[in-house]
Amino acid sequence: MTEYEKMLKGMIYDPNDEEIMKEQNPYTNRLAEFNSFDRADAGAFQKYMREVFAECGDNCWIEPPFHANWGGAHVHVGNNFYANFNLTLVDDGHIYIGNNVMFGPNVTVATANHPIDPELRRRALQYNRDVYIGNNVWIGAGAVIVPGVTIGDDSVIGALSVVTKDIPSGVVAVGNPCRVIREIGEHDKKYYYKDDEIDWGEI
Repeated sequence: MTEYEKMLKGMIYDPNDEEIMKEQNPYTNRLAEFNSFDRADAGAFQKYMREVFAECGDNCWIEPPFHANWGGAHVHVGNNFYANFNLTLVDDGHIYIGNNVMFGPNVTVATANHPIDPELRRRALQYNRDVYIGNNVWIGAGAVIVPGVTIGDDSVIGALSVVTKDIPSGVVAVGNPCRVIREIGEHDKKYYYKDDEIDWGEI
């Protein structure tokens, strides 16, 4: 079995294998092109995502600079996706992002991991686990999502959180490690920040 086949199967593999690098390098080269686009040229950004990403819906925007191991080739994005500056997607494995998802600045989503055994790490071996982010999720600034995690629909991940385990739907979760602190409910339909009430008639 080749190293590339091992990578696709989620097995331990050598990411510096010649065949893998041959597949990966064109994507990383194109990523440099993405980060050089004039921000006013929205069409260039959209064209890149539609050509390079595994899937890309409508109305998607990533603020440059954008960093990705495979340039986004293993990223699946739904409609109405927005990511602020310095998004890092370690997309050696696949990253699935639903509809109406927002990322704050400096978010990292990683699929690649390394064995704990020091001998395997000396050999720079790794394995990948896919990440799933549901619909209508907000990921706060500086959050880190580790390999193999699923985040349910409608949830909010607080700034600087480190998400090491699955997060259910419809909750606010924060911290390192990230933990659910409460469900999203009627309170959130009345207040948008502390005691500041939502004026539904003005929205």
